[in-house]
Amino acid sequence: MRLRVFVILLAAACAAAAPGCKRKQKIQVVETEEEPEAGLVSTVHVADPAAGQQLLKGFHGVEQGAWRWTMGKFSVLLRPPRTAPAKGALLQLKLAVPDPVIDKLKSVTLSATVNGVALAPETYAQPGEYTYTRDVPARALQGEAVQVDFALDRFLAPGVADARELGIVVSMVGLEPK
Repeated sequence: MRLRVFVILLAAACAAAAPGCKRKQKIQVVETEEEPEAGLVSTVHVADPAAGQQLLKGFHGVEQGAWRWTMGKFSVLLRPPRTAPAKGALLQLKLAVPDPVIDKLKSVTLSATVNGVALAPETYAQPGEYTYTRDVPARALQGEAVQVDFALDRFLAPGVADARELGIVVSMVGLEPK
């Protein structure tokens, strides 16, 4: 609605700014699709400053302009894809398990729930980059927004090297249509 009003006002301003123009200009209003909530997206790149409103808890500040450390529990708010209430979706979390985490903990298991529906966990025993991908049933994706809660079975407690609780490194989390 706001975009439509802006287009109409812009066209009117252009017409008023050109009084010497003798051609009649036809104003065309184009329908646009509105977001259910201002700025709420299906995929969040955690380094994006606009992502902050969707990172609910358990994320530390942006590092190297690309990623964030998490705590042992972290949550994000996502907009389900348009077809998700009927077809479900795929949850994707791009993550890295840093060497110090594996050196100290030997392995970490990541689990997730979407609106309270539990998804299969995954265990990481080697440092590296991974994508946690899980099928999310349609029943978990009803409504304009869904909360995705992640939990690690183990994490690094605050200590001498870093005063923060550290879990894994995340760069992106999102719901993809099926």
